[in-house]
This record gives sequence, structure tokens and C-alpha cells, in this order.
Amino acid sequence: MSIRILIIDDDPCVLETLGEMLELEGFATQAFPSTEGVVAALHADPAAIVLSDLRLPGQDGLALLAELQALDPELPVLLMSGHGDIPLATQAMREGAVDFLEKPVAPETLIERLRQAQRHRQWALAHRDAAPQGDTEAQLARHLLGDSPAMARLREQLLVLANADIDTLVYGETGSGKDVLARALHEASPRRDQRFMAINCGAMPESLIESELFGHEAGAFTGASQRRIGKLEAAQGGTLFLDEIESMPLTAQIRLLRVLQERCLERLGGTQPIPIDIRVVAASKADLQVLSDQGQFRHDLYYRLNVASLRLPPLRERGEDILLLFDYYGREAAERFGRPRPALGPAQRQQLLSHPWPGNVRELRNTADRFVLGLVGEGLNLSADAEHDATATTADHERRLEAFECELIRDALANHQGQVGRAAEALRMSRKTLYRKMKKHGLDKAAFRDGKEPMSQP
Repeated sequence: MSIRILIIDDDPCVLETLGEMLELEGFATQAFPSTEGVVAALHADPAAIVLSDLRLPGQDGLALLAELQALDPELPVLLMSGHGDIPLATQAMREGAVDFLEKPVAPETLIERLRQAQRHRQWALAHRDAAPQGDTEAQLARHLLGDSPAMARLREQLLVLANADIDTLVYGETGSGKDVLARALHEASPRRDQRFMAINCGAMPESLIESELFGHEAGAFTGASQRRIGKLEAAQGGTLFLDEIESMPLTAQIRLLRVLQERCLERLGGTQPIPIDIRVVAASKADLQVLSDQGQFRHDLYYRLNVASLRLPPLRERGEDILLLFDYYGREAAERFGRPRPALGPAQRQQLLSHPWPGNVRELRNTADRFVLGLVGEGLNLSADAEHDATATTADHERRLEAFECELIRDALANHQGQVGRAAEALRMSRKTLYRKMKKHGLDKAAFRDGKEPMSQP
């Protein structure tokens, strides 16, 4: 599913520059000099996110945000301003804006935020009509695909925890889908209508993670020219997903523990306590208890988070789900790339089932993408040649079996001087079957009489 970027700005130069930059990065864009026509464009095709200036002629960015929230609460809206409108930025975040960016926006920052918003939009649209409203169990079956006993148990556990509204640990290997599980937990909970915020602790530089989590006041440190709302505050009323929490620096762990205990935070450089009402879902690929015993993770934070835990099984432990998942991602890739979905042959299915999947569901999804595109990459490759080779190998086996059968019949006829009845008894088959096979192999009983064995035929 292609998610386009609706860019709204009354400055033609900004529209042109942003459009060119984003299209070079592979984004599909649509430009608007004002808010007029934006709602109509979303009605026509909701597969979009909005990147809008705050100050616009007529309807401003905040008014547009309110209108878009009424239209679709799950629509990601990113607001920009070059005027340092901190009170408005705070209001925008509280009212549902995904982010607030100060102009001029650093290209790498903008691209990262847009890609994240695109992923959230794809997820929301893919699962929006998965099941009737209120049918939580059916929705979970769509979010957490799999018919294996392990996935059935996981969905049962998640249903119980969804309504418990407690901080939760999620364990799983790299690529197993911990982010999907966290999102499913949010969607099944009473917080589903509020925001789901995510941060990857492993991908965040140590110098920035505290600012990203807790926010900062202007002047809190060198380069902090404006106040920033952190992810904890922005997730107010909803769920905050902390991926790879084992990578979080110890100093940030201390601050996070205090926030989780008091449900109150202070921005970096600030003194005003800010109450928060959030659920924290933390994910790790490592055993946090082992890390805490080794002094690499705080014991108190581990016990604070480990009120409940879920384990996402690796793909090798749920072999029954491999073909189902591959079919799902293959259909998704065919739609996304606008290409027909190739059919899997028997040898290719066997390849999928016998592969160890060290990269788990992420590797399987990449394999499905390559299969649809006909590309070769690292890991498992399901090329058409593999199926052709398998067909050729099967044909070779069949030829060898035919030759072996012919030799057995030839030996039996020679040992019994062409007497078909006795040869059939030795071969443990009926005379009728032996005559049929002799005809197939071009063997004549007369040629074996008097103990003479004929020359092998080509």
C-alpha cells in the first residue's frame, strides 16, 4: 500500500523544495497552497499522511488538525512552523498531531518522521476493516497472524492483559514482530482511541534519548533553542512503546523509573511536574533479569516493568504459520508493487518450511518481497530456477527407477528361461502386470528361452 504525503504550505518555494526532496527519497507527494481541497483528497484516497505549515491563509494548521481528527482520528498529521510557536506546538501535540517540526527542518529528521508516520498509516489502514468493531478476538487474529498453538496461546494472554492496563514487557528475537504485538495490545485495550507512540532505544544516540523521552525546555543544553515535548508527554492517555529497552542508558533508566513510579515527569531543564496517564510496553530481545544480575540493567526498573510479560515465539517454533504468513506478505507485496503474485511450486514450499529463519518474520517478509519482484538477495531466494531444478531432479529419479525396474524384470525372465508365470511369482506380481511391464520396456519372453539373455536395449 503506497502512502502519499499531502504537503500544505502557502510558500510556493517551500512546496516545490519539499516536493522535490521527498520525491527523490521515494515518497509520493501532493501539494496544496492552502487547506482547500485536502479533505476532498483524503475522502478520495485515505492512504496518505499530512505535512502542514501551522500558519496558513484562511484556515490555519490547528483548525485543519481539528477537522482532520474529526474525519479520521488515526490520520497522522505533522505540523511545521518557522515562528517558534511553542504554546501552539504543545496544544497541537495534545490535540493529536504526530509531531511538531521547526523550520527549517533538517532533511534527515523530516524523512525519519515521515517514514515512521507512513508505517503507522499503513498498519492502521490494513487493519481498520479486519473485524467488526468490538470483536477484539477477531481483530487480534488479523493482527497476530498464525494458526499454531503458540500464537493461539499468545492471543489468549494478550486478551487478558489488554484490559488490565498495566505496564508490560515483551520478549522476542530480532525480527519476530514485537512492535506488531505492542500495537495489537494497544488496539485491544481501552486506550485504543488514544495515541500509540513508539521509540527505538537502540537506534537513539545516548546524548538525545533523554530529550526524546522526557522533552526539554529552551536552554536546557547546548542547541536546545526551543522547548520540545517528549514521547512520554505526547503519549498522554495512550500507550508508549519502548523497543530495545535493554539499550537504554542507565541515567535514562533512573529517570524513567521515577516517571513510572510517580506517573509524573519534568522536562529536561524544567522544574514543573507534569502528570501523565500512559501505559508503557517495553520490548527486549535479551533477558532483562540476566542483564540486571550482570549490572547492565537496573533491577528496580526491571521489576517495575515486569508486572506482566509476553513472549513472542520465533518463526522456527511456529512452522505451521510459515506458508500462511508467506501467502499474506506475498499478497501484500503484489498489491504494493503493482505486480502479479507468482505461484509457489512444491520445491519452493519445501524451501520455506525447511529454512531456519534466523531473521524471523522480518526475513520472511523480505523474502516475499523479493519473490514477487523476482529479485535475488541475502538469505533465502525462491527463484523459478529452483523449481525447474527440482522438476529436472524428479524426472531424473523417475528415469532411474524405470531403468531399475527393467533390469529386475530382465533378470527374472533370464533366471526362469522366459517362463512368465514363474518370473511373475519371483517378482511377486500378477502375470497380467508383468506382461504390461514387459510391453512397456520392450521385453520379449522368447528372447530369454534356452538360457540366452538378450543384449540390454538403449
